[in-house]
Amino acid sequence: MTNVNVNKLRGKIVENGLNMSTLAIKLEIDRSTLYRKINSEGDKLTIKEANKIVEILNLDSEEAMAIFFGHIVAC
Repeated sequence: MTNVNVNKLRGKIVENGLNMSTLAIKLEIDRSTLYRKINSEGDKLTIKEANKIVEILNLDSEEAMAIFFGHIVAC
């Protein structure tokens, strides 16, 4: 995954009443691993993790596209 819109992702995490620690628990990964993946602009997120984030945050397809594929769609 590349060029994830980290700001939108963080906003959706907060909108869902979560924080990075609780999201990491739900993703079944260590909190520091999630921070590293997010701080690298999402470059290290796997497709499986992105799909799970979509489920956890109950994102509709438009929101998911804007977060994970916004740069591709914009082109």
